[in-house]
Amino acid sequence: METESFESYRPLLLGLAYRLLGSMSDAEDVVQKAGAGWPAADRAGTREPRAFLFAAVTRLALDRLGSARAAREAYIGPWLPEPVATDALGPLDTAGLRDTVAYPTLHLMERLSPPERVVFVLREAFDVPYGDVARILDTTVTSCRQMHLRTVRRVAAGRDRFTLSEDAHAKLLTQFLEAAQSGDLAGLAGLLTDAAVAWSDGGGRARAALRPVAGWEQVVAFVRGLVARYPQGASRLVDVNGRPALAVTLDGADQLVIIDVYDDCVDGVYAVLNRDKLAHIPA
Repeated sequence: METESFESYRPLLLGLAYRLLGSMSDAEDVVQKAGAGWPAADRAGTREPRAFLFAAVTRLALDRLGSARAAREAYIGPWLPEPVATDALGPLDTAGLRDTVAYPTLHLMERLSPPERVVFVLREAFDVPYGDVARILDTTVTSCRQMHLRTVRRVAAGRDRFTLSEDAHAKLLTQFLEAAQSGDLAGLAGLLTDAAVAWSDGGGRARAALRPVAGWEQVVAFVRGLVARYPQGASRLVDVNGRPALAVTLDGADQLVIIDVYDDCVDGVYAVLNRDKLAHIPA
């Protein structure tokens, strides 16, 4: 019965841990550790298993976030979250659950401190009461409310102000790839916002830009250089983090390309080339 009870919560807990850590590999480790301690845990006074397990997973994730931040500071080039197939992310039946697992939002959450990220995820995605959040963080309800307000403003300032339908998002992504592959630089420029930024995550495992490429002219020049220099292979649309993405091959290496959208144009390009981070995309 104990095992059955925990397993019924596993998809939800994986979704929680992934939002907190930006890595499904780390999320699986955290949830596995919480599950191992579940049968022997002291649950006296616990109102419901969900609240108890959320607290346990969040505290384990907080411990992991502390060491992860140090590792990411030493990472070679930009660190991007680990993309994950949508159907592996647990329930996505509310706007909060979908929005907080969107790839651009996960990337923005990297700017938050561990406590800020906990408050943002627990409140925005799962509507956890402030009292429960305060107990997890060992702080006051007032402090949690203030932290939540600050983090919502910080993350909202960088999020999509307009969301395309899934079909329109996939069409824009395909147009971007086709313009890049054909060398249609004018067409490529027309798909980008003026402030577009491209991030490449190779992590020392693949050739990638060591700094973000900012501005539409620089992004066009960067893409032009890639297409001219490296042979292109197959591409396919995949469903990742609640939105369409492109799995492509460049110079014989697999990578995943995800876009952020603003005013019907590409505002951000995320290229994940580190093969260690591609284990959770659809085959």
